[in-house]
Amino acid sequence: MTKKATVLDQPAIRRALTRIAHEIIERNKGIDEIVLVGIKTRGIHIARRLAERIHDIEGQKVPVGEIDITLYRDDLSVKTSDHEPEVKGSDLPVGIANKKVILIDDVLFTGRTVRAGLDALMDLGRPGQIQLAVLVDRGHRELPIRADYVGKNIPTSSSEKITVALSEVDDRDEVSIYENE
Repeated sequence: MTKKATVLDQPAIRRALTRIAHEIIERNKGIDEIVLVGIKTRGIHIARRLAERIHDIEGQKVPVGEIDITLYRDDLSVKTSDHEPEVKGSDLPVGIANKKVILIDDVLFTGRTVRAGLDALMDLGRPGQIQLAVLVDRGHRELPIRADYVGKNIPTSSSEKITVALSEVDDRDEVSIYENE
């Protein structure tokens, strides 16, 4: 794969997450009953960053949890690996029943990861409402799923790939487009 462009650098990612934090507060008329839940791996780091921004704005902490969607994926039988999937577990600091859960991921593409996240959430409780926040929406949906909060819309071709690098995992903050060769 060849790198075509960097579409978000560290300051742009910071600004996008600050904007999303403001939108979450505004849409929900505050942060009462809000729980941020990140999809492993990068979604949890985005959720933590959003929680920090919300705390800076509102002066209150928002619970942050994480879910592992490995067993909810619909492509496990398609994988060519002979290895069993590695399940990392979910961790929610509070119950989600009747809460406003904001499910968070790095990239929204086909919608299948989000669908798996919704299934995992429903197994953990029945939220009053689920909203979706993503850093990047690249289009090409296969399922009728739409994000409520988007850091950046990046229209892509099917031959392109979006990569999100976060300092907590990758030692840098960057969103890039790669071209398959």
